[in-house]
Amino acid sequence: MRILDPNSLSQHIDRLYRAAWALCGSREDAEDLVQETFTRVLSRPRVLHGDDELYYLMRVLRNTFLTGRRTAARRPLTVATLEDVVTPDAKPMARPDQAIEVQEIYATIALLPADFREALVAVDVLGLSYREAARALGVREATITTRLFRARKQIAERLAVEPAPGRAPTELPEQAAGGHDREGAWTSTAGTHREQSSTRGVLPSRESP
Repeated sequence: MRILDPNSLSQHIDRLYRAAWALCGSREDAEDLVQETFTRVLSRPRVLHGDDELYYLMRVLRNTFLTGRRTAARRPLTVATLEDVVTPDAKPMARPDQAIEVQEIYATIALLPADFREALVAVDVLGLSYREAARALGVREATITTRLFRARKQIAERLAVEPAPGRAPTELPEQAAGGHDREGAWTSTAGTHREQSSTRGVLPSRESP
C-alpha cells in the first residue's frame, strides 16, 4: 500500500491523452477529460493498494468519462483529422501513408461500441495487461479477451476497403512494421487475409519527441 505521488502524473499524461481521445473521439473533449481526471486525482491523497499507477489512472479516467457521458453526448462528435493526429515535427513519420492509417484507426476507434472501445483503449492504447484491464473495467478477463477480439475485428473490417487505382491495400501501422498483437492472430475479413494487428503503440503522443 502506498500513496500516489502527484509528481508522477506527468509520466502518464500522453498515454492518458491518447486513451481519452480514443474514448471521446474529439481532441477538445479528450483534453477536458484528462484535465478533469487529474483534478479528481489531485483533490485528495490517493492510496494504491498494490495497484499500478497507470491501471489506477485508467479507472479514474473511465469513471470520469462515464460521469460526463450525458453532457458529452449532447456535443457534436468531431473525429480526429490528419492535422490533429500528426503533430508538426522536424522529424516526420518515415512513411506518409502510415499517418493516414493512424487517422483511420482513431476515427474507427471512436465509432466502436462503448464496451469494445474501452477494452481496446485499456489494452492497446494504455498497454494494460488483460488482467489489469479486466479489473479496471470491472469485468472478467475472458470478457476482455472477447471484446478486444471483436473490437480489433471491427477495425480490420472497416479498414479493409477497396484500394484506389494504383494504390496498394492499406496496412495497419504495426503490420507494416512487422509487428503482431498479443494473440498473434490472423483474421479473414472482407475476403482478404489480414493480420489482426494491435493498435497499441501506433497512436502518437501529444508532442512528438
